[in-house]
Amino acid sequence: MGLAESGSFFAEFSRNKVFIPSLFAWVVAQIFKVLTGIAREKRFNFKWFLRSGGMPSSHTALSMCLTTSTGLYYGFDSGLFALALGFASITMFDAQGVRRHSGKQAEALNRLLEDIYSHRGFQESQLKELLGHTPVEVFAGCALGIVVALIFYKG
Repeated sequence: MGLAESGSFFAEFSRNKVFIPSLFAWVVAQIFKVLTGIAREKRFNFKWFLRSGGMPSSHTALSMCLTTSTGLYYGFDSGLFALALGFASITMFDAQGVRRHSGKQAEALNRLLEDIYSHRGFQESQLKELLGHTPVEVFAGCALGIVVALIFYKG
């Protein structure tokens, strides 16, 4: 069905059986981050809903739900599934590899800046430290994404 026949792009997109569950998986992962933040710090911070890093990986949840839904609807032997799986693999590798190490480097640089400038009162802007994920956070996001895809699947 084309855009002209369906009425509008948004109406057609709202029925997307692959992306809508994936977006839901991302939202659920972000809500878990907020709840763990509240439990840990005994307060609410809306920024927790939008930040990267933390348990579980929302990037992984979205990409694995997208991958699983694509496999369920179009076949695990389809080119679309292979494309989604490649995208998810890169996302998970990046989440626990490159981004995680960048966060560790930012943490070390922030400590160095504090040591250098603490006696002068100089305020250097801090680098973002919570960039990546531990392997457990990536695995939890992966499991969440697969479960959400299976819940939404209507075969």
